[in-house]
Amino acid sequence: MRALRRQTTAQRWHVMGSAMKEDVGTARRDVAGPASCGHDHAACGHAHARAPMPLDASALISARGLSLDRSGRTILQDIDIDLPQGEIVTLIGPNGAGKTSLVRLLLGLDTPSRGHIVRRGDLVVGYAPQRFDVDAALPMTVERFLRLGSSANRAAVLEALAEVGAARVVDSQLVSLSGGEAQRVVLARALLRRPNLLVLDEPVRGVDYVGEAELYALIGRLRDARGLGVLLISHDLHVVMAQSDRVVCLNRHVCCSGVPTTVARHPEYVRLFGDDASRALAVYEHHHDHAHDLTGAPLSEAGPGAPAADAGKA
Repeated sequence: MRALRRQTTAQRWHVMGSAMKEDVGTARRDVAGPASCGHDHAACGHAHARAPMPLDASALISARGLSLDRSGRTILQDIDIDLPQGEIVTLIGPNGAGKTSLVRLLLGLDTPSRGHIVRRGDLVVGYAPQRFDVDAALPMTVERFLRLGSSANRAAVLEALAEVGAARVVDSQLVSLSGGEAQRVVLARALLRRPNLLVLDEPVRGVDYVGEAELYALIGRLRDARGLGVLLISHDLHVVMAQSDRVVCLNRHVCCSGVPTTVARHPEYVRLFGDDASRALAVYEHHHDHAHDLTGAPLSEAGPGAPAADAGKA
């Protein structure tokens, strides 16, 4: 039974690595349907209609008018987004906002109902998933895990681990890692592909604010050293990575976007976390011109019975 578990897990990671290589690690251009959101703006009273912007051919991924419908339900509506090389884009939003669906569209794992996506010819993606669950009965070292489905040797594994500050755990069992160590190992696995775009789904999940600040600082250093583009997905609507070049707030459509304000300006954060942590963390202030109902649909600001728009609510 233990051997069977081992084989199944190894196969699962091999298939994941192969799928990512096939879908987002090769040069290709994807175009899906006309760039029309198909949404009656007058009916909802939400002013997000605008002339379409041209696709950015220099970006690692550029998308315009992305919409996704499933079983008659709108999951995403009229999304424009660019992921330039060398920039950190943080995608935030409440549960059910469509963040994972948008990432799957951008990576080519799903097909949009409408819209255009262009991926740069040299795009190579390193992906760190949100969940990293390890079978406690499975004996597997960090080195063996990082080499699953890969041609990397021990030297390459040690180099990747050293880059994320986790070389000491190379011979440790996966099940013995702390939350912060596990996140660094998953990040090292993403770096082994030599990507120019890092996609990090909840990279600070399961760590405290000090650990969060350390991981954010590490991601910033990797961006600076490698010139990476970074797409960082977070469920935290306010505290984000200070080095984010742009924060995009999503709730089926793009509610707002902007630049975060460093928490180093706020004495309370400095007292709580110290100078280093406060420089790594930032606060994103929302500026919405609309509100949402309980289903997530946008409400008219002036519509009857509609609540007033909340600048701090997605």
